[in-house]
Amino acid sequence: MSKDFDIESELKKLPKSPGVYLMHDLDDVIIYIGKAVNLFNRVHSYFRKTVKSEKIKKMVSQITWFEYILTDSELEALVLENNLIKEHRPKYNTMLKDDKTYPYIKVTINEPYPRILFSRTIKKDKAKYFGPYTSSYGVRETIELINKIYMLRTCSRVLPRDKGRDRPCLNYHMKQCMAPCRRDFSLLEDGEYAEGVKGALEFLNGQYETVLKSLQDKMETASEKMEFENAAVYRDLIESVRSVSEKQKITAHDGEDRDVIALNRDREDAVVVVFFVREGRLIGRDHYILDHVAEDSKDSEILNDFLGRFYTGTPFVPKEIMLETDVPDRIILEKFLTERRGNKVSILIPKIGQKERLVELAHRNAGIIMENSKERIKREEGRTIGAAKEIAVWLGLSEINRIESYDISHISGFDSVGSMVVFEKGKAKKPDYRKFRLSSDIGNNDYESMREVLTRRFMHEAKSEYDSFSRYPDLILMDGGKGQVSICLEVLNTLGIRIPVAGMVKDDKHRTKGIYFEDREIPVDIHSEGFKLATRIQDEVHRFAIEYHRSLRSVSQVHSVLDDIPGIGPARRKTLMRHFGDIERIKQAGEEELAGIKGMNKKAAAAVKQFFMEKDMD
Repeated sequence: MSKDFDIESELKKLPKSPGVYLMHDLDDVIIYIGKAVNLFNRVHSYFRKTVKSEKIKKMVSQITWFEYILTDSELEALVLENNLIKEHRPKYNTMLKDDKTYPYIKVTINEPYPRILFSRTIKKDKAKYFGPYTSSYGVRETIELINKIYMLRTCSRVLPRDKGRDRPCLNYHMKQCMAPCRRDFSLLEDGEYAEGVKGALEFLNGQYETVLKSLQDKMETASEKMEFENAAVYRDLIESVRSVSEKQKITAHDGEDRDVIALNRDREDAVVVVFFVREGRLIGRDHYILDHVAEDSKDSEILNDFLGRFYTGTPFVPKEIMLETDVPDRIILEKFLTERRGNKVSILIPKIGQKERLVELAHRNAGIIMENSKERIKREEGRTIGAAKEIAVWLGLSEINRIESYDISHISGFDSVGSMVVFEKGKAKKPDYRKFRLSSDIGNNDYESMREVLTRRFMHEAKSEYDSFSRYPDLILMDGGKGQVSICLEVLNTLGIRIPVAGMVKDDKHRTKGIYFEDREIPVDIHSEGFKLATRIQDEVHRFAIEYHRSLRSVSQVHSVLDDIPGIGPARRKTLMRHFGDIERIKQAGEEELAGIKGMNKKAAAAVKQFFMEKDMD
């Protein structure tokens, strides 16, 4: 597409209508997705000679063609933009680092005997949902507590259809379920179960005093009857209820559902905190690290983008969303959120009172998370970029960004394979890893095997055949010492390529003790981050080679056994393995079972049985 695409002429064809535009680079990868009320004006703005941020300049320099999708309204454009960003995750869009799905508590009030369930989605199934909550563990713990208090069923039986079909489960005998599945479950017990469901709903709505009083009465009654074990159970339940209620101290008296959202940023890093308030109670908090934030973007613009991404991916939309600052698309976002919720949603910017204090609290939380994140990032950079810089200092190199390492794996010269791993900025770049299946005539010769791997790697690069070979490394780190380094330098010299090559020198116990570079051994501090990075690369290239060799070996072993059976070709072999899973199950199968498989017949089945019988006799 990019070869025949003339940006100047295509810009003139843009309609003055709402829609979504997609920017592509030379490799046809979507690098940015945006929405516009007027596609003509918006897309033109990228290519005008006006002041732009460094990020936008860099993005525009990579655009080779663009496309657009027309929509009937700005609201449709907003929805489509968020869906496409979620699907393609373009590198120049501000992204949420993780798309979380929150847990909910589901009460199946649509069933004759309702259950309390864990759910990550909200469906239009007439059930009642509570949440979202931020802790899966906390949700499961709460569900378990409610079921213990109110003795509600946890099974998936369809009632009353399945009444009396099976015996009650263990929960009934442990006095943790009323067992409405019993044939003799009476009308009186029906009423008790309904009361239990009512109590569970009150509990989930935060009405803890009722349940605490009930449990206190039961504990005292059990004590008076000298039923101390039962009294202890009620005592523990009281403590659990108090623990849950303590976690939800912050309340508002209006009983509304709202999300409180605040931002903290430091140049290109940003953190957004969301407080979840349900029926006036703060039930949880979560935070999001944002990637690719333009330095010159305003806080309001970052929040604007966040709201679209966040509420596209979450099943519950509250009645109110409270922000610390207004956002450019507030009106269109309110329309979008109202459509998702099914009734009016308001975006508010409180200035005084309890609501403003709650927004300020969210902002302070975001600031704390940002500080902690900076410390974590600093430590991570020490392990990665800092470690690569340390290796560069040892070797006298100006900079090391990309490191490649290679290894060979075989068994006595058979099924030899090679592996290539890549580390960039001190981190493994797994999409650039490559595997090499080597010539069988090399045999048990690691040096010649390594020569083949290196030659193929750098010859491929010269032909630009693979993306991962399109860049040379700043350093090649060989697993061995002088011998491996010499082979690598021979290959590079033959191809006229200049890349620094170092090797990892080992002691008598096969532990790395130093680095071999330019005909000398450089001692290194084994406690340094640079040494730890070199060791991680060494371990990773070993792992990658061994796993590849193991996978080839297992495939060849499966094939060699089945290939010896007369009448079993590639198609039948594949069918047998797909049906049975492994050789042992094929061996144990009866002749009739084998013949009944699609693609097999009696003659082929008899051949399989005969083959394994003769093999057992041998």
